[in-house]
Amino acid sequence: MIKVKTLVAGLMLSALPLQAQTPIYLDDNQPIESRVEDALSRMTVEEKVALTHAQSKFCSPGVARLGIPEFWMTDGPHGIRPEVLWDEWEQAGWTNDSCVAYPALTCLAATWSPEMSYLYGKSIGEEARYRNKTVILGPGVNIYRTPLNGRNFEYMGEDPYLASRMVVPYVQGVQENGVAACVKHYALNNHEANRHTTNVIVDDRALYEIYLPAFKAAVQEGKTWTIMGSYNQYKGQHGCHNQYLLNDILKGEWGFDGAVVSDWGGTHDTNQAITNGLDMEFGSWTDGLSNGASNAYDNYYLAMPYLQRIQSGQVGTAELDDKARRILRLAFRTNMNRNRPYGSMRSPEHYAAARKIGEEGIVLLQNNNQVLPIITTNQPRIAVIGENAVKMMTVGGGSSSLKVQREVSPLDGIRQRAAGQAEVLYARGYVGDASGEYNGVVTGQNLNDIRSAEELLAEAVQLASGVDYVIFVGGLNKSKHQDCEDSDRTGLELPYNQDAVISALARANKNLIVVNVSGNAVAMPWVKEVPAIVQAWFLGSEAGNSLASVLFGDVNPSGKLPFTFPARLVDVPAHQLGEYPGTPDEYGIYQQNYNEGIFVGYRWTDKQKKVKPLFPFGHGLSYTTFAYGKPKADSKTMSPYGQLTITVPIKNTGSREGQEVVQLYISDKKSSLPRPVKELKAFNKVSLQPGEEKEITFTIDKESLCFFDDARHEWVAEPGQFEAIVAASAGDVRGVVPFALD
Repeated sequence: MIKVKTLVAGLMLSALPLQAQTPIYLDDNQPIESRVEDALSRMTVEEKVALTHAQSKFCSPGVARLGIPEFWMTDGPHGIRPEVLWDEWEQAGWTNDSCVAYPALTCLAATWSPEMSYLYGKSIGEEARYRNKTVILGPGVNIYRTPLNGRNFEYMGEDPYLASRMVVPYVQGVQENGVAACVKHYALNNHEANRHTTNVIVDDRALYEIYLPAFKAAVQEGKTWTIMGSYNQYKGQHGCHNQYLLNDILKGEWGFDGAVVSDWGGTHDTNQAITNGLDMEFGSWTDGLSNGASNAYDNYYLAMPYLQRIQSGQVGTAELDDKARRILRLAFRTNMNRNRPYGSMRSPEHYAAARKIGEEGIVLLQNNNQVLPIITTNQPRIAVIGENAVKMMTVGGGSSSLKVQREVSPLDGIRQRAAGQAEVLYARGYVGDASGEYNGVVTGQNLNDIRSAEELLAEAVQLASGVDYVIFVGGLNKSKHQDCEDSDRTGLELPYNQDAVISALARANKNLIVVNVSGNAVAMPWVKEVPAIVQAWFLGSEAGNSLASVLFGDVNPSGKLPFTFPARLVDVPAHQLGEYPGTPDEYGIYQQNYNEGIFVGYRWTDKQKKVKPLFPFGHGLSYTTFAYGKPKADSKTMSPYGQLTITVPIKNTGSREGQEVVQLYISDKKSSLPRPVKELKAFNKVSLQPGEEKEITFTIDKESLCFFDDARHEWVAEPGQFEAIVAASAGDVRGVVPFALD
C-alpha cells in the first residue's frame, strides 16, 4: 500500500493510508454528530477555550489549524448591521454594507401571519448570508409587560401564543440560508432601565405560562441554532450564565442542542460562565485594546481565566467539551455547510417583502365617518403635518440601528402615490429630535428649525384649515427615552407637545387622520376628537410606500394589535401593582417584583370590569365588513387524549376584498388555581372577496386547556367545563361554544 502525506486546511497529517487521512469533520455527507466528535478529538484545550470567546467586536475564532472558519455575528433583527471597526462600535467605512430595513418586529407580529414571518426570516437571512454572516442576533420575543419599555419595538407583543406562532417561521426562514437565528433575550428582559442591575422576581407559573413559551417554540419547533442570554438577573444570577434558565430549562427540559451566546457585555463571572450554561462570550469590554493587555480578548471571562483554571486543576474539561461541541455543531450547520445558498442583498424581492410586511402590519385603529381611504376622484388638497413624516427612522434606537440603501419617508410615499391625483402640502407642526446619527451612521438630514412652537403650530393650523384632508404623522422616534435600547420612556404621553398639535388640527379640519409611528402604545387624550387613527409602527425602507398604500386604499388594512393600548399608565398592572423599574437593595440591585403574575396585557384587562383599554389586544379595522356565523364544536366533550374541532363561518359583507384575523380564546370556567378570563389559543388570517364566505376550522387539544401548576412543576388540564370563544379581538367576542373535558 502506498502512503502519502496530505495537507488539509493547513494541517500536515501523518503518513497514513489515504482513506484514513480524510477527517470526518470535513465530509458533508457524514452525520453532524460524527463530524463534531471527530473535530473535537483533534482539538487542543487551548483551541477549545478560544472557541468560547470573541476575538473582535462581532467575531469569534474558529480553528485555523483544522480549517474551521471564524464565526461572524451581526445585529438584527430588522436588517443587517453595517460593518464596524474590529475593536470598536464605530463604522468601518465600507461603501457596500447598506441593507434593506424590514419593519420592526411589532409590525411583523401585527400581521398575525406566519406566512409573513417566514417571508421576513427568509429575506433577512438571504441578506445575512450574502454578507457571509454566521449568526443573526434576533429575533426578539420578550413579552410586552409595560408600554414604557424602550425596546418593545423589537419584540412580538404581549401574548405568548401569538409570539410563539410568529417566531417559529422567522427562525426557519433565516436558517434555510445556512445562517443561525439567535433568539433573544432569554429571559425576563422586559424593560431597559437598569437592565444590567435588575433582579427579576417572578413565580414559576408566570415564568412558564407567559415569559418562556415563545423561546420554547423557537427551540423545539423552530430548531433555532443559537439563543442569546439576557442582561438582567433572575434568582440572583445574570441571564447569560444562569443555572436555572440555561442548564435546567433550556438545555435540560427543552433539549436545546445549540449554542448560548452572551449579550454584549452580559458576562460577569468566570466560574458561573463555566458551569451555568454560557457557550460563547462577546462584548465583555468596550474594545479589545484596553484592560491592560496587548490583546484584551485574552482577559475575557472565558479566555485566559478559564484556561488557567483548567491548567491549575481548579476545573475539569467536561463543561469545555460541551461548549465546544455546541459551537462545532453551529459551524457545521452554517459556515462549514457547503450546500448553503449564496444569498442576495438589496434585491427587488427584498424591498417587495419589506413593503408587503409593512402593509399587512399597519393597524387601522379608528375610522369614524369613513374618512379613510382617501378618495382622489375630485383632486383633493392634502396637508401632511408632523416631524415623523420626514424623519428617517432606520437610524438610531440602539443595536437595531441600520445603514440603509434607501428609506422612503411617509411624506415621499404619499406624494408619489398622489402624483397627478392630489396636491400634497407639508408643514412641520412640531420639532422633536433634529439629530440623525448613531454609531457613525449619519442620515444626512437637516431637521433643525429655529421657529418657536407657537409659530410651527400656527403654520400647521393655517394649512390644515384650507385643505380636504389632514394627515398628521407623529408618535415616537428612536431617540433616548422613546423607542430606544438602554433607556425607557418617561411616560405614556406623546412627546414634543404633539397632543396639543393634534387637538388644534382636529378643530381646524374634520377630516383629520392621525398616523402614530411607534413600537409602543401611547396615550390618546384626543381620541374622541379625531375621526381616523392609524398605527404605523417603524416600517423600514419601504415605510412611505406601505403607509400610502393603506391610506389611499390600494391595500385594505388587515393588521391587528399584538398588545393592548391602555387608556392610562396606571391601568397597566406592572405599574399599578409594583414599583417600576424596581427598588435598589443595599448592593444597588433593583429588585423587580412581577406582582401581576400571569395577568399581563389583556389577561389583566379582562379582570377589570370598570376599566376599559383604549384599544384592546387583537383590535384592527378594515375598509370592508365581516359577519361571523355561529361557531360549532364537533362534540360537547373532549377526552384528555383527543381533540376538539371548532368551526365558524365568516363572510365578507362589504364591497371590497379584505383579510380578517379570526381569533380563538379558551376560557376555563372552574379551576384549582386562578386563571385568566380567556387566553388566545389559535388564530387564522383569512382573505375574502366581497360576498364570499368561508368556514374557519380550529383544532384544540389538551395542551390548549393546560395551566402550569408550579407546586407540582407540571402542566395540568383539569376535567370540567370550558368555553371556546371566537372573537375579532380580545374586546370583541363574536361567539361562544361550551364544552367539557372528560
